[in-house]
Amino acid sequence: MLDPFGPAPKALAQLVQPLATKLNLATLPLHIHQVLFFAALYQVVLTVGAPAISRFFVPKQYAAFNARTRLNWNIHIVSMTQCAFVNTFALWVMFFDKERKAMDRDQRLYGYSGSLGLLQAMALGYFLWDLYVCARYLKWLGGGMLAHAISAVTVFSLGFRPFVNFYCPTFILYELSTPFLNIHWFFDKLNMTGSKAQLYNGIALIFTFFCCRLVWGSWQSIAVFSDIYQAMQKPGTMVNIAEEHNATIVASTDPAKEVMRFAYEETIPLWLAGSYLASNLVLNALNWFWFEKMIAAVRKRFSPSKEKTKLEVDADGKGISKENVKAKIANGGAQVLEVDRTELRHRK
Repeated sequence: MLDPFGPAPKALAQLVQPLATKLNLATLPLHIHQVLFFAALYQVVLTVGAPAISRFFVPKQYAAFNARTRLNWNIHIVSMTQCAFVNTFALWVMFFDKERKAMDRDQRLYGYSGSLGLLQAMALGYFLWDLYVCARYLKWLGGGMLAHAISAVTVFSLGFRPFVNFYCPTFILYELSTPFLNIHWFFDKLNMTGSKAQLYNGIALIFTFFCCRLVWGSWQSIAVFSDIYQAMQKPGTMVNIAEEHNATIVASTDPAKEVMRFAYEETIPLWLAGSYLASNLVLNALNWFWFEKMIAAVRKRFSPSKEKTKLEVDADGKGISKENVKAKIANGGAQVLEVDRTELRHRK
């Protein structure tokens, strides 16, 4: 499938061509305008769009946020925007890109299509923006988020060799769980913690995160690891050579000819396989870590607190009830009964 928006302007493509050649990112000049557009778009949403939307819909709450909470709130709105774009387009590519559906193993590793290049650009634009924000606000956002951003930038940059473009929409679908995570966070900041709406959203969050990131993601990681391993055992299987040194800035008009247009005959370098697999493993490890934290966070919001539990238990360790009170009266426990009455008032 061809890129529906066409290649980058020739002047911009030529400007980035030396860097792309040095880093061996053959298809980057075709999509550099899209990378820059989405990175800039998300920064505009962070600094202009998110504050405007928030002041319109939740003016009192937004005004009460401190600087750190306000930054996180705006970042979550950017995340919601990105999810809407990238998930929709990833699903569209998976269903309608005929060239992608027909790819064999070598094409899954080295193949290219305009639509996959656009999706790579959308993802890289977002994660470059994310890397900038995580580095700038490292003290607030933490090292885990920075590690995630670095790994994501590495994975989606390597896609412009091109390398494993086939798997780009596959791993993009990690983001299907992100809207529920953002909504869960919004509920906390809007004083809706423990509400039924947050409970239902929390169930949806855990379900989608488990299915999309842990089950689907782990399965697809095994698939891409398998493709890379098999290719490294049988080097030199590529037979097509890039058309010419400036082929990257000339858009193809035939989607079938695009697939192996940038393939070249070489063994997958060990550093390339290692970098991709290491980044993928970091992302998967973070997913399992965050899943555990997510379950703990949801349980915390809907489990009885220790203070509440204490109020529901009397000095003998028995639950406070009418029968228990009557028993104490019969035993002449007037002093204990007074304590229980105080506890009952607390319960009310």
